[in-house]
Amino acid sequence: MAENKNSPEQQDEEVLAEIVEDDATEAVVAEIDEIAELETKLAEAEDKFLRARAEMQNIKVRSEREQAQAVKFAAAGLAKSILPAVDNLERALQVETNDEAAQQIKTGVEMVFKTLNQALEDNGIAAVGTVGEPFDPNFHQAIQSVPADDDHPADTIATVLQKGYVLADRVIRPAMVAVYN
Repeated sequence: MAENKNSPEQQDEEVLAEIVEDDATEAVVAEIDEIAELETKLAEAEDKFLRARAEMQNIKVRSEREQAQAVKFAAAGLAKSILPAVDNLERALQVETNDEAAQQIKTGVEMVFKTLNQALEDNGIAAVGTVGEPFDPNFHQAIQSVPADDDHPADTIATVLQKGYVLADRVIRPAMVAVYN
């Protein structure tokens, strides 16, 4: 039989030390778990922060692009409003005049017409649709079809019934045309 060399007090101290050691181990494990949990929360917070910053940057870029588009195409609204007047002035210039007074009026109408056309050009608005040009449904609206012949190939513009206008790459109004078939 082996004798226990430790006195009862020493045995109590050893048991107490084991209990304290077990408690310390549990505390360390608990702290390690808490540290891991906090690291996970920190990583999630950093991820949310980076995503929020990226979203803010995207919003800024989108806003700048939309503002640039608004400035670029600001003239489109005004152009749509004055195009009927330009059309009417052009029709007025097609009328033949015989007397001096009518010729003076026609000269005044021609000056106004040229001024309006220059204003459109200065704002980047260009006319589209000329006779003989290939038909493009992006810029032209076919109103009539005309039989093609040897001098006029198919899918080209035969007659321009109403000019079309574009601003940069955006159609303000398509040209109304007759097309050779």
